Amino acid sequence: MMITDQQKFQAIISHAKEYGFVFQSSEIYDGLSAVYDYGPWGSELKRNIRDQWWNEMTRMHDNIVGIDAAIFMHPTTWKASGHVDNFSDPMIDNKDSKKRYRVDHLIEGFAEKLVADGKNDEADILIADMDRFLAANDFSGLKGLIERNKIVCSVSGTGNWTDVRQFNLMFSTQLGSVSDEANEIYLRPETAQGIFVNFLNVQKTARMKIPFGIAQVGKAFRNEIVARQFIFRMREFEQMEMQFFIRPGTQKEWYAYWKEERMKWHTGLGLPAENYRFHDHVKLAHYADAAVDIEYAFPIGWKEVEGIHSRTDFDLSSHQQYSGKKLQYFDNEINQNYVPYVIETSIGLDRMFLLSLSYAYTEEKWTKDDGKEDSRVVLKLPAKIAPIKLAILPLVKKDGLPEIARDIMHECRSDFYCFYEEKDTIGKRYRRMDALGTPFCITIDHQTKEDQTVTIRYRDTMMQERIALAKVRELVKEKIK
Repeated sequence: MMITDQQKFQAIISHAKEYGFVFQSSEIYDGLSAVYDYGPWGSELKRNIRDQWWNEMTRMHDNIVGIDAAIFMHPTTWKASGHVDNFSDPMIDNKDSKKRYRVDHLIEGFAEKLVADGKNDEADILIADMDRFLAANDFSGLKGLIERNKIVCSVSGTGNWTDVRQFNLMFSTQLGSVSDEANEIYLRPETAQGIFVNFLNVQKTARMKIPFGIAQVGKAFRNEIVARQFIFRMREFEQMEMQFFIRPGTQKEWYAYWKEERMKWHTGLGLPAENYRFHDHVKLAHYADAAVDIEYAFPIGWKEVEGIHSRTDFDLSSHQQYSGKKLQYFDNEINQNYVPYVIETSIGLDRMFLLSLSYAYTEEKWTKDDGKEDSRVVLKLPAKIAPIKLAILPLVKKDGLPEIARDIMHECRSDFYCFYEEKDTIGKRYRRMDALGTPFCITIDHQTKEDQTVTIRYRDTMMQERIALAKVRELVKEKIK
């Protein structure tokens, strides 16, 4: 029987915990909502994805360098970026259930029901009114819209609502040794501002000429009021961002270039192109002249995994204004000083992790030659990002087979992650490696001692063949390129 998308998503969540990919944070204390820890194989998978992105950006482009900016920044940074005044969501509470909703999510959910009932025109009018009230920050208008359409809470079933209020999404803390004298600062809600304030430092020290980019991978923090869908939306998450600085007037060509480059990266990992699509922003941020999301067909629907934005000169101009420091570039080719424009590529590492699991998780059933049913759960992760590349399995724990296996382990482990296991039957060990997404297993048996060959098993096809012991390392290296 085919499982539904929702059942698959729940199966992925269970699999992630059972096999050491993702754990609920502080689970022994009943957990912390929307905060997660990455286990042994999750941290390996995450690191592999991070390395693929970092190498693509900084190694494969002559004009992109990386930085690692601090999480804490001067509080004026967030005033200049607009986060202090504008980084907030309108929320509403149901007085009976005490459940809190983002207003736009509540209204959009009701509009989806109207569409399902064939009331497309009513849904369009509702969304248009919502957008108008949101743009005007008209909270009483938003509440009136909810009440007129008799939108109710999914828990209590009532329409007993509080007033609409704004909630800033930034976490604040104090900097200083004495709390009374402390200054309020914020945990960064994005990594981009660390790049912008270091624009001149990097440009001068790395001797970069426009066009050039600055890449960064790092943690960001958002006090998501309605965090949900496992690791898709978290309060502590990791971003991989690159800001590409260009001459004003060239933004259209560079925007098109980075759209194509970023999609190439995704499919170059071994992920199917048909599971991706571009979604252009209809309503642009005030600083942008173009924006697009790269969306993926998750089991929970089409969702954004990466954004590409043409940000004009808003960021550097704003920091120039608030800091009083010139953030300009002298372009020798045109003999002109200007504030560069920016093309941003921003991808959520945690979302890319979930994307990889969503693609890879597979439940298989088949009938064996003897007529019996068999099944397995396998993660068909692309070999280049799989946590374990090679499992080394001696058939028995005696007769010198473990010693041969350990020798192979020591030979290969400097090139890729290897895993040694001698417990349980070989069939159970194969199934365990399938569930961890290990693309290759080799079995050392008594024939190995005679002719220096091993059995290699391929995860996706379960095909097995004998190969020379001396060829294992190079074969696996070639396969994971």
